[in-house]
Amino acid sequence: MMRRVAIIGGGPAGLMAAEVLADAAVDGLEIAVFDAMPSVGRKFLMAGKGGMNITHAEALPDFVRRYGARQQEVGRLIDGFNPQALREWIHRLGIDTFVGTSGRVFPTEMKAAPLLRAWLHRLRLAGVHFHVRHRWQGWTADGELRFSTPDGECDVVADAVILALGGGSWAKLGSDGAWLPLLAARGVDVAPLRPSNCGFDVAWSDHFSRRFAGQPVKPVVASVAACAQQGEFNITASGIEGGLIYALSAPLRDALERDGQAILHLDLAPGRSLERLSAELSRPQGRDSLANHLRRRIGLEGVKAGLLRELLPPAALTAPNLLAAGIKALPVPVTATRPIDEAISTAGGVRFEGLDEKLMLRQMPGVFCAGEMLDWEAPTGGYLLTACLASGRQAGLGMADWLQRR
Repeated sequence: MMRRVAIIGGGPAGLMAAEVLADAAVDGLEIAVFDAMPSVGRKFLMAGKGGMNITHAEALPDFVRRYGARQQEVGRLIDGFNPQALREWIHRLGIDTFVGTSGRVFPTEMKAAPLLRAWLHRLRLAGVHFHVRHRWQGWTADGELRFSTPDGECDVVADAVILALGGGSWAKLGSDGAWLPLLAARGVDVAPLRPSNCGFDVAWSDHFSRRFAGQPVKPVVASVAACAQQGEFNITASGIEGGLIYALSAPLRDALERDGQAILHLDLAPGRSLERLSAELSRPQGRDSLANHLRRRIGLEGVKAGLLRELLPPAALTAPNLLAAGIKALPVPVTATRPIDEAISTAGGVRFEGLDEKLMLRQMPGVFCAGEMLDWEAPTGGYLLTACLASGRQAGLGMADWLQRR
């Protein structure tokens, strides 16, 4: 007897689920992947434009802690497909990898396209069918899957379904979060989607914005609440963005939601003590302007000096001790997250409490969920892709087991 399964979403999680099902010993199984876009893997390709960061080589306990509040749930998924297993899987596709100086793992060619081509070739050889330009619209009254296509609406019968529809960012690449109300209407336990790995708004003055938008700020240590990290970020016309900001986006966003405001503190002179800065800045300024005094005494200039003028009260700029304190802990008042569609990823989605250990919806037997549409988040650095692949694998294994038992 032929049985048809539908995987809705052609990103990393959906494709991994398709591979696992194709490899499973399930008789008479037809695997169909549906995607809203003209081709699959579009967000995967976009994420690899600056260098395809596939995972991270740090110790596994540290790796799992990157998933914050959901580290226990995501950790169980990664137990079945850890970073080393991911690298070995890529090597079997004929793609070599290397570990960068930061511990991040990349394909040797640094590109996503060769990996995706090899992967899709293997899936097609395994008999996986792809249906693009099929945007999922939910279910019919009879339980069939509804899709809108360029030729109109079509309904698809499936014996089991894996939903791997992504989060709510980068809607132009297919992840628009439109699935959330469809699941909520069926009683699925879902959390609202929120931006993650995102930029933030700061109420810059027009002068500061015009002069420094686009400039990097480095090296600095940024902190919010109990979280602190060294790195760099960029000034934008409306606020701040970049790797260091993305790494702290979760506590910043949570503080905004909880308190209506958030303060990011910057250490503009990491490696130099407050006492040393105070001593240097207490030396006679003579005829030097403040800008020259900062440059000559402590080597601070450009956008960092601009930040001090922008954010410190005038009295602090003329008091060496207050100026030194501002350099070591400059308060940057953050007013809002950038829109969710600008975010690299999202938090929120299907809560793990509504899923069994195989990632099947408790409310809907035979329907599994995987990837970024699950309620977890992680920083950039390979953590997002690893968890998407691991969850796709788990959903595929879960579906295979469910079909065999039936």
